[in-house]
Amino acid sequence: MWLHLAVLVGLFCLLRWYRERQVVSHLRDKFVFITGCDSGFGNLLARQLDLRGLRVLAGCLTEQGAEQLRSQTSGRLQTVILDVTKTESIAAAAEWVKECVGDRGLWGLVNNAGICTPMAPNQWLTKQDFVKILEVNLLGVIDVTLNVLPLVQKARGRVVNMSSVMGRVSFNGGGYSISKFGVEAFSDSLRRELCYFGVKVAMIEPGYFITNMTQGGNFLENLQALWNQTSPEVKELYGDNFIADFLKIRSLLKPPWPQNLSLVTDCMEHALTACHPRTRYSPGWDAKFLYLPMSYLPSFLVDLVAYWCYPRPAKAL
Repeated sequence: MWLHLAVLVGLFCLLRWYRERQVVSHLRDKFVFITGCDSGFGNLLARQLDLRGLRVLAGCLTEQGAEQLRSQTSGRLQTVILDVTKTESIAAAAEWVKECVGDRGLWGLVNNAGICTPMAPNQWLTKQDFVKILEVNLLGVIDVTLNVLPLVQKARGRVVNMSSVMGRVSFNGGGYSISKFGVEAFSDSLRRELCYFGVKVAMIEPGYFITNMTQGGNFLENLQALWNQTSPEVKELYGDNFIADFLKIRSLLKPPWPQNLSLVTDCMEHALTACHPRTRYSPGWDAKFLYLPMSYLPSFLVDLVAYWCYPRPAKAL
């Protein structure tokens, strides 16, 4: 029995390996539109796809970011200024993409633009703190997708949405996990709707990677600013040592090994170029062996882990 099971598992792995190695043809004729290309994953992916010969349309928030990217890539890559929180900016960028791709349509849309702060205990935050993240990470993804979706359908192409392991299990307060849970739900519904038109939708769910967005100094400054704006009652509940304890726990969650950003962009590239892309990609050992298994555990067990790991407020019972 065990031998038969081992043979079946081996055949399944071999079949999966074979399917995932098949690559889409005529990649040099295909256009890919990427948001958030000033730095981080988007910047690296734009350069990576340009080296592979695809026609990259890179959305950058600033002209400085766009100029820097153009200086590092070939003449095939084109840039556009894009603020995903502004509908008029998205509409203008979508019209520009339409002019660039012409009758061929848009092979790939990569919704990469995102932010992770403000992130703090929910009680420290205001409604606007949640809105700030949701406008970029969720509503921006939806708005960009809806504006260019006809072009993707025309090419029978791909939509790749940047999610996170924090879209599978939530540990921190603030809008980040909420936005990523929303991206997961939007992507699931989109994938099921668009399969009738030959469009495939994939999600990237990375673990902890160090980018400009997650740099420790920026996070500390933001956390301190949120602490300063809280009421005296909240400060009394949490105590002056809470921030230090919170940062210690956060540093412990960082993987002890270096995390290469190309682990993430390789997944994005595969989702765009493979004949049979996965529905979900989970780059990072912490994603594969910590967060994803935890997301399948009963809620009370995850609550216990959070209770043991989370710093205790000064006035905790």
